[in-house]
Amino acid sequence: MHPISAILVLCTSLLAVGAAQAAEPVPIQTAQVGPGLHVLFGQGGNVAVSTGPDGPVLIDDQYDYMVPGIEAAVAALQPGPVRFVINTHYHGDHTGGNDLLAAQGALVVAHENVRARMANPRVVEALGVNDPARAGVSLPVVTFEDGVVLHWNGHEIQVEHVAPAHTDGDSHVWFPHAGAVHMGDTFFNGIYPFIDVFSGGSIAGMIAAADAVLTRAADDVKIIPGHGPLANKADLRATRAMLVTVRDRVAAAQAAGEEQAAFIARKPLADLDPKWGGGFLKAEQLLGLVWADLSSAVTRE
Repeated sequence: MHPISAILVLCTSLLAVGAAQAAEPVPIQTAQVGPGLHVLFGQGGNVAVSTGPDGPVLIDDQYDYMVPGIEAAVAALQPGPVRFVINTHYHGDHTGGNDLLAAQGALVVAHENVRARMANPRVVEALGVNDPARAGVSLPVVTFEDGVVLHWNGHEIQVEHVAPAHTDGDSHVWFPHAGAVHMGDTFFNGIYPFIDVFSGGSIAGMIAAADAVLTRAADDVKIIPGHGPLANKADLRATRAMLVTVRDRVAAAQAAGEEQAAFIARKPLADLDPKWGGGFLKAEQLLGLVWADLSSAVTRE
């Protein structure tokens, strides 16, 4: 299978999953991460909630139809409207609630590339993708190049752009008072990750993003992944090791002149599948993305 064809299969699968989810949202599950910090698990990306005297701050907001459940979960932690939403990147399962929350007064904050990508229609003919531009209150109104710090709820919330990994607009959000970090989709815990190679993402960037947190964070850090359960450094190391293995196997096959179809057909990740193959992305889809990434068979917009 050609690299682009493999990604087309992936995108079709993700669209089908999104449609099914929209019809039947699941209840929000809340877990405490540290003092004044919780994580909400629902549909789409994991949401972090900072609470305190200044009011709630959200990191990501899933889909628009999940907002009522998110608001109810936040109200159970602290009454009052959400004051800020920080988007870790531009994908709709992390920014879909921007419109509704901003209309109620929340200020949306994100890297400048997040606003740029959301404000422009995305057409990838090879994938059959045609995402219309978003406008108005759904767009971040505060953007940054390298990072920004919110002095809020008696603490610092440190938002830091990382080099392109999942996309070219990724940010990590650090909560020093709680010993925690939200990594967005630069970290999928326990499952194969989706790497948006059409939006600047790369497997090298995903590995580098893991290295950045492993180097900076304390041994007892609590890590909120973009998808999957709350994690620690051992979980992140395991994911990094998996990424390196995938990268090296694809690179070796390409160096040996192997055809992609034959490579995928021999199931080169069969030994990894029992641990990592239980998510929405399957081994052949990840291999298609990484093959395209390493062979430069994709145009990074």
